[in-house]
Amino acid sequence: MKILGIDIGGTGIKGAIVNTKTGELLTERHRIPTPDPATPQAVIDTVIAIVREFDWKGPVGVGFPAAVRHEIVKTASNIDPTWIGMNASKEIEKATGCKTHLVNDADAAGLAEMKFGAGKECHGVSLMITVGTGIGSALFINRSLVPNTELGFIQVNGMPGEHYAAKSVKEAQNLSIEEWAGRFKEYLNRLESLFWPDMFIMGGGLSKKFEQFEKYLNLDTKIVPAESRNHAGIIGAALAAKNEFD
Repeated sequence: MKILGIDIGGTGIKGAIVNTKTGELLTERHRIPTPDPATPQAVIDTVIAIVREFDWKGPVGVGFPAAVRHEIVKTASNIDPTWIGMNASKEIEKATGCKTHLVNDADAAGLAEMKFGAGKECHGVSLMITVGTGIGSALFINRSLVPNTELGFIQVNGMPGEHYAAKSVKEAQNLSIEEWAGRFKEYLNRLESLFWPDMFIMGGGLSKKFEQFEKYLNLDTKIVPAESRNHAGIIGAALAAKNEFD
């Protein structure tokens, strides 16, 4: 089944047509910068542009940077707060004419890795951590998703983890790789002591440059990069839509 997967991130909105049987991108990824402010109308206009880029008429899966329950946006840490309470799938569907399913963006990335990537053979507890503008999380037990965990807000040194160790913090504070990796390791240690996972999977922008940071992240828990790299969110959003519409 072919589905257009769209990954809405803090800095970019990316889309591609996905073969949900294989996890393969059937087109080049198309990326448009995320509007600032990321209001509903501005983001939906960008989604419309991506749908038009592919001349797409079929189902759409959207990975969204918020907790999402029954298509309703519940949080807004890196988007405009006017999203909260909105049935975003309904609004995107109305604007594009395409049947749409919404899923938390980190959950989407995790779904891709559990089905096609680093987690496909993993039993027990797996934690997908996406690192970018914020920190997202996806918790799996025997490859079954526990949705909307939002573990980027777990406290580290008296502040939410994503305010201490997100990629955006590294850039804003001009931290060296070693300085930032030390902070990120503290964050992972905190998760490790709370969940005792069998595996951490690193997603988002960090997955593309994992070899730069790996030597600083010596943990008791196995830690691997997402095999889909930065495409995991697109693939997982399409996969979530397939699961919803089948």
